[in-house]
Amino acid sequence: MSSENLPQSPEQPSRKPRVAVVCGGRSSEHGISVVTAGAVLRAIDRTKYEVLPIGITRDGRWALTADEPERMAITEGRTPSVEELTDSAEGGVVLPVDPANREVVYSEPGSVPKALGEVDVVFPVLHGPYGEDGTLQGLLELSGVPYVGSGVLASAVGQDKEYMKRVFTSFGLKVGPYVVIRPREWAQDPSAARKKIVDFAGEHGLPLFVKPARAGSSIGITKVDDLAGLDEAVEEAQRHDPKVLVEAALRGREIECGVLEFEDGPRASVPAEIPPPEAHAYYDFEAKYIDSTPGVVPAPLTDEETAEVRRLAVEAFEAASCEGLVRADFFLTEDGEFVINEINTMPGFTPISMYPQMWQASGISYPELVDRLIQAALRRSTGLR
Repeated sequence: MSSENLPQSPEQPSRKPRVAVVCGGRSSEHGISVVTAGAVLRAIDRTKYEVLPIGITRDGRWALTADEPERMAITEGRTPSVEELTDSAEGGVVLPVDPANREVVYSEPGSVPKALGEVDVVFPVLHGPYGEDGTLQGLLELSGVPYVGSGVLASAVGQDKEYMKRVFTSFGLKVGPYVVIRPREWAQDPSAARKKIVDFAGEHGLPLFVKPARAGSSIGITKVDDLAGLDEAVEEAQRHDPKVLVEAALRGREIECGVLEFEDGPRASVPAEIPPPEAHAYYDFEAKYIDSTPGVVPAPLTDEETAEVRRLAVEAFEAASCEGLVRADFFLTEDGEFVINEINTMPGFTPISMYPQMWQASGISYPELVDRLIQAALRRSTGLR
C-alpha cells in the first residue's frame, strides 16, 4: 500500500505563543515589579498570546499568581506582593532546566504535579537583584527559553552601577565623579572607608548621593548635605546592598531617553525631562511611584540636544550589549554637556512610567510596546549570539 492511501491524522491546530509574565522577586523592588506585571498583563493581546502569570515570593518561591491586574496596583501608598496573589502558600512552579523541554510544572505537597504547558517566551518584569541582574536570565539561558530584555552580561552590567560606569567610560561616554565603598572596606576599617568619602567630598563638594550599588527605583538612596549624616546614609544603602556607591551631585537638568530594539536595530525615543519634584529633595521612590511626579514629554530641548541625547542613548545600549529595551538617564549640565547617569535594562514599565510615556510620544502605544518586546524576544535564540 502506498503512503498516499494510509489514513492521515488530523492536523493539530496551531496554538498561540504562551507568554509567562514573571514578577515579584527577592529584591527591595518586589512591589514595583508586581505593579509592572499588572500593567503588562492588562496590555497583552489575549487574541494573540496565551498568558501564564508567575510570581516569585520574597523568599524565592515560584508560584502561580492570579491573572487579575486590578489587584496589582499601588493602593493607599502601599505596593502589592506576590504572596497576596497566590492561593497556595506551599505550591510551586518549576521551569525545567532542559532546552529540549519547556513545559512548566506546578506541584503541591501530597498532590500529583500538574503540567501547565510549554512556555514560548518569558517576560521578566523583575527589578533589582535576583531578577534584573542576570541571575534569572542565566536560568532561562540554561532552560533554552527566549525572554524579553537583555542577556546575562548586559543585565549584570546594567544592575551594578560601578561596572556600568566603567564600561561607559571605556567606550568614551562621560560619567560623573563617584567612589565605591566595598563591603570589606566598611566592615574591616570603617574609619579609612569614611575618610575615603570625606576626601571625595572635599574634592567634589556637597551634597553627595549615597546609594546601593545594585538597586533601583531610588530605594535606599540618601542625599547627604552634612557629613555628620554619612554613617547613617551608608548603613541605609547597605540595608539593600553591601556595596555602596557615592556620587557627587551634578548641576543640571535630568533627561531620560528610551531605547527599543527594532528589526533593524535599536532606536531611541523622544527624550523626557524630570523636573525637580516640589515636595521632595530629589526624584526619590515616593516622587516616582506614590506622588507620581510628572515628567515633561518631550523634553524642551533644542533639535541639536535632542539628536545628541538620542545618539548617546543608543550608544549606551550598544556599549553594554543590551537587547530589547533600555531607559538611559542623563544630566544635561550647565555647560551643555550630556553626562550619563545610568541605564535600566528593565525600567519602570507601568503606563505612568517614563519609558512607556516616551514611546507613546514617539508613536508607539503601551500595548504595541509590549507586543514589540515579545516579538523581539521570539526572534532571538538563547545561547551565544
